[in-house]
Amino acid sequence: MDLGFSEVQQMLKSSAQEFLTQECPLTLVREMEDDPQGYTEQLWRQLVALGWTGVAFPEQYGGTGGNFLDLAVLLEEMGRNLVPGPFFATVVLGGLSVLDAGSDAQKQDILPRICSGELKMTLALTEPTATYEAWGVETTAQQQGDNYAINGNKLFVPDAHVADIMIVAARTSPVSAGGDPTKGITLFLVPGNSTGLTISPLKTISSDRQSELNFKDVSVPASSVLGQVGAGWPVVQNALHKAITGKCLEMLGGADAVLEMTLDYVKQRTQFGRAIGTFQAVQHHCANMATDLEGSRNIIYQAAWQISEGTATQGAVSMAKAWVSGAYHRICESAHQCHGAIGFTKEHNLQLYTRRAKALELTYGDTNFHKELALQSLV
Repeated sequence: MDLGFSEVQQMLKSSAQEFLTQECPLTLVREMEDDPQGYTEQLWRQLVALGWTGVAFPEQYGGTGGNFLDLAVLLEEMGRNLVPGPFFATVVLGGLSVLDAGSDAQKQDILPRICSGELKMTLALTEPTATYEAWGVETTAQQQGDNYAINGNKLFVPDAHVADIMIVAARTSPVSAGGDPTKGITLFLVPGNSTGLTISPLKTISSDRQSELNFKDVSVPASSVLGQVGAGWPVVQNALHKAITGKCLEMLGGADAVLEMTLDYVKQRTQFGRAIGTFQAVQHHCANMATDLEGSRNIIYQAAWQISEGTATQGAVSMAKAWVSGAYHRICESAHQCHGAIGFTKEHNLQLYTRRAKALELTYGDTNFHKELALQSLV
């Protein structure tokens, strides 16, 4: 296992850093927090023009023929710059799921439009049960002739307000007493403008764009089934592996930015006639932050490499999420100790990362949830 970047990946990383520093400064991130759409079409078109939406897709669908490790390089840089918009939902949640389980017709229809930036997608999984386990899927899909009628609620659906197509997990058969909750779950490709679908925005601590979805007799044809009827949960698990790893990569980039921001601050801020970075307590904080960062980098790129090789396990992904969630939180906490009160002010950039660190800590399962999954994979 070689976790070093190839020459192409290093070039991709360098060009991404240069582009995002210029085109997605934190001033833009602040503006988009108050924007109803949450991103600018100009930035989206620029990402598409650079070929980023096609990095992880085969050339036959208009992609560049890369793999998940190539995409990982971009996700880390996006996390460093807090890039707003539906990139993650479209590419990771939507596109990679279609690539994994879609029919030839679905792939030919959807993937080229993702690569060209014409289509935006998302995944609607979680419900009021607030779990990422199969038993939490209670939305139903009842067959009516050649169609299915979907009824239920979904919560915390990212970028649903701009999604052209949503992948919706629903039950096509109920769970019997003592039965396996992973059976009977089917995935559907549902247009975002479907009759009977209501999208309500949710206010979040990270100021990202999440929504509640209400399905009331939303009718979709049988051809909209993604994968096999009643066998959608393995597809969801594969999607979650990629999504969890992707969010860990974003946390890694954010943690790197916080450490860099803190080092710059402690070198410049003076107290008692000297830079506060010369005090041992502050140095210890920075050393702990650097240790957490490097530990996160190793464990998350190991998971990303496994996904690229098709050997990803629940244990590797969960260990990465359990560690990185806690590490990002500790890094932000230490950064606030070094910055003092100014780091908590709205005007300072540190709070932008701290709020997202707290949100990402809970996204796709918190530390304790993934520690339990990691343990189960070992015994």
